[in-house]
This record gives sequence, C-alpha cells and structure tokens, in this order.
Amino acid sequence: MSNERIPVSPFRYLLCPSNALLVTCCDAEGRSNIITITWLIPVSIRPPLVGMSIGPTRHSYRLIQATGEFVINTAPYQISQQALFCGLRSGRDVDKFALTGLTPGEALRVHPPIIEECTAHLECRVLRDIEAGDHRFVIGEVLAAYARPGSLADGLYDLSRIHPLLHLGRNRFTSTLSESVEPPLPT
Repeated sequence: MSNERIPVSPFRYLLCPSNALLVTCCDAEGRSNIITITWLIPVSIRPPLVGMSIGPTRHSYRLIQATGEFVINTAPYQISQQALFCGLRSGRDVDKFALTGLTPGEALRVHPPIIEECTAHLECRVLRDIEAGDHRFVIGEVLAAYARPGSLADGLYDLSRIHPLLHLGRNRFTSTLSESVEPPLPT
C-alpha cells in the first residue's frame, strides 16, 4: 500500500479534528474580544501550562501581549456559527459579544471575561511569548479551571451530555455526537 503524497503547506489539516476553543482577552480599559483558536495544547502539569499559537498581526494577540491575560473557553458544538464568526472577523472592527449574542461572564482571577455559553474555562496569565515562524507561541499559566456542573464524569467530559466543538479545517466543524469508547488494552 502506498500513501498519497500531498503538499507540505496544508500539513495542519492532517492534525484535525482539533478542539475549537474561544479565547477571550481585553484591553487595559476592559473592552473584551473573542478569537477562535485551534492550535492550543497542554505544555506542563506542574506548573499547569498551556500553549497556543497565534498570528502576531491579530488584534487578540496585541491585547494578550499588552495585558498578559486570557481565558480559554471550551466551546460546545451548539455555538459553532458564533465560533466561526469570531475566527473570521476582527475585534478591531466589531464587538464580537454584541454581534454573536454570546454572554460575557466574570472570571475568577483575570480581567478578560469568560463566555457563559461555553462548557469549561481556563483562566491564564502569560508566562512566555516565543517567536514560532509566522506565528507566536504564547505559554500561559493556568490560574483557575472550572466546568459547567454536570459536564464531567470522573474528571472527563461526559460525551452523552457534552458535544465539544471540533475543527476539521478551513471553515468546517464537527463534534463527538456519541459516547467515548475505551479500547481494550493489548494483551
């Protein structure tokens, strides 16, 4: 069997689906913004660190750079249209909360708001900002983590109740619309 060769430039689609997360940030005056991020990973358990890749020309990157804070909001599939809008429009030009109907809520430890319609939230403070080709890799320390009551079972998402938003690539999304299966261990 031989594999189909593809150009290297769309390599990122071979890593999909991936979580589509809504990251909130704000300026020094408290004006908030939302950006859809799919390039985000855990980096460390002790201390709790996450890393996200973001374009340096993005309005949200400038806000995060200026304030040193952001919130990662786990989006459910039900708000896929709002997530797409937040990924395609710039907060320089529009108020994304007002135009999407998403509800800002008060965070526990940082200034940017949480998104009430989201399933879970990680409040973060920037620890490092690293050049990574045409993007910046922002590492944030998780200061607070919480989820909507009833969304977790044994510390994992209960997929019979929660359908996380997954990015397939370009402007396409999907979700887990069935329960997870734990494969048997090899013998």
